[in-house]
Amino acid sequence: MSKVNLLDLTRDGMVSFFKEIDEKPFRAPQVFKWLHQFVADEFDQMTNISKSLKEKLKEVCVIQGPEIITEQLSKDGTIKWALKTEDGQAIETVFIPDGERGTLCISSQVGCLLDCSFCSTAQQGFNRNLSTAEIVGQVWLAARRIGALRTTGKRRISNVVFMGMGEPLLNFDAVVDSCNILLDDFGYGLSKRRVTISTSGVVPGLDKLIEKADVALALSLHAANNELRNELVPVNKKYPIEVLLPSVKRYLDDSSASKKVTIEYVMLRGVNDTPSHAREMARLLKELPCKINLIPFNPFPKNKYKTSHTSDISKFADILVKKGFVVVTRRTRGDDIDAACGQLVGEVNDRTRREERKKKKEERIAIKNLN
Repeated sequence: MSKVNLLDLTRDGMVSFFKEIDEKPFRAPQVFKWLHQFVADEFDQMTNISKSLKEKLKEVCVIQGPEIITEQLSKDGTIKWALKTEDGQAIETVFIPDGERGTLCISSQVGCLLDCSFCSTAQQGFNRNLSTAEIVGQVWLAARRIGALRTTGKRRISNVVFMGMGEPLLNFDAVVDSCNILLDDFGYGLSKRRVTISTSGVVPGLDKLIEKADVALALSLHAANNELRNELVPVNKKYPIEVLLPSVKRYLDDSSASKKVTIEYVMLRGVNDTPSHAREMARLLKELPCKINLIPFNPFPKNKYKTSHTSDISKFADILVKKGFVVVTRRTRGDDIDAACGQLVGEVNDRTRREERKKKKEERIAIKNLN
């Protein structure tokens, strides 16, 4: 029988597991705190646990997060880790320090099932969902590298955002369990407003999220009409804007953590960055409680897009501000180590054969043009 990875378990799950192995349930929260507050990686480190329990846990459990392949430090202080999972897949995690605030950007999938045309991760294809241990393990590992609250006396990781590789709502159960571990007072003790799930618009997942985890919400919009959004964010063909925005509004109505959704909007030169696009966006979002995050496009190899001119981003922002919106233009962080938004790639053994299908499509178009 394979050993249970304790990083896979919520606190309730750990209590149930301790009952299964005939141990007193009150021991479970003690072990849970050692894992996530002291980021222990060995049972012998747990000083308030009996020797007999430690020996039993060694027999039936492991504490196993992803393994660091590389660690890169940007000139602006951003850290990017390439991490290897047990089956040899590679994912990426990024830590972004900003004064007293430290944001950890974590991945939820190996690759991404969606095919957003401006995102480097999406172009790599998809292999599988990450387990709870592989998701929480990114936080656990980062805390071990840069300092956990109980070992340093200060919280280096103040915010966790599901904005790395993958679409979080397509890995619903593991992401929800991970959120609840992050929020747990015996876990990482983060406030609801400091854990953010970013979605491209998977409506069924969004509609049931509030029942399972009340966290902050970000929406990758990138276009204010269906025609353009279908091109940039193909999941829009299944869940178009007129279906998506009411779902976002329902979430906000029921959430205590997220009274405003953060609208993420990557600025693509000549594609979605004109004054008419800004006015269209203002009309679309006028009834939605939101703040808008404009993101300069971060180039990657073999893409067809260019970064919007700074002057065009400023004009775009000014139009929205005059319409009464709160607008922030995101400062690019970690671009010198390919850790900026949309640049995370990992190493994906693509089960979707995305690149192969694209090449065949290009060949069909070329043949058609010849005829």
